[in-house]
Amino acid sequence: MYISLLETFIKAAESGSFNKTAELLFVTPPAVVKQINLLEDTLNLKLFERSHRGLTLTPAGRSLYRDSVYIVAYLNDAVERARTADGQPVIRVGVSQLTPLEPFMKYWPDVQKVMPGVRFMIVPFENTPENAREILQYLGARVDVVPGIFDDTMLSLRQCGGMELEKMPLRVAVPLQNPLVRRSPLSIEDLEGQTLLIMRQGWSRAVDRLRADILKNHPSITLRDFDFYDISVFNRCENNEGLLLTVDSWKAVHPMLRILPVRWNYEISFGLLHSLKPLPEVQSFLSALRKVPQPDGRKNSPQV
Repeated sequence: MYISLLETFIKAAESGSFNKTAELLFVTPPAVVKQINLLEDTLNLKLFERSHRGLTLTPAGRSLYRDSVYIVAYLNDAVERARTADGQPVIRVGVSQLTPLEPFMKYWPDVQKVMPGVRFMIVPFENTPENAREILQYLGARVDVVPGIFDDTMLSLRQCGGMELEKMPLRVAVPLQNPLVRRSPLSIEDLEGQTLLIMRQGWSRAVDRLRADILKNHPSITLRDFDFYDISVFNRCENNEGLLLTVDSWKAVHPMLRILPVRWNYEISFGLLHSLKPLPEVQSFLSALRKVPQPDGRKNSPQV
């Protein structure tokens, strides 16, 4: 019963209207009102402020909405996994615009050789600060692994584990109208007089080392901090607010930017983020992945 009520509640929260919710669910508005009333009475919580302008979530409603989205998605994923269960492991991979699966796929043929039958279930999520925090906080619940960049500082902040697959050089995204776009590779001297959008201090040890180098040796480069990688920071770069520190796996994020190499020795780990206590099938998958050699012949290694 709860799942049906929560699904109705989620639709009402997102649409802000009982009438719109009824249209989405192909039921009558009174039926929607009855379900929401039943949920509020059962939980002894007021979830909505109701007015002629529509519905507004109460603080309790906002809290329940955030958790309900994951609860319902998790249960739907569980049902889907049960339907396809045949004894073979299914690894749920969280994918967003800034955590694309493509860089990992070159390892896939070798993984299948070591662990025949393993399959992926793609779980898309919107790349917002709230979603990113919750996805990583609850690794092993709705999502088993997330491909992305990281280092030990980020793993400590997010309280999760990570398996490094390779090192990705730090690059710079340049708007197509910027004259620097015609130079490749760039030198750090090419950046002098420019503004560089860079992730805030304390997020990544690798990025902080680059920051320290620039502040000490290239003070004419203006550093402008931001708090989170999402499409808005790529838009800021395209709008000439500054060049953007980035990596090759984000080449497809913004078509009006070109990602250029820089002649410096700064790089960051790329791999799979996972729970500190992975499920047995995830542990088996990670063990198989450790046996797959990197392009340079090294074995993949965990970081925690």
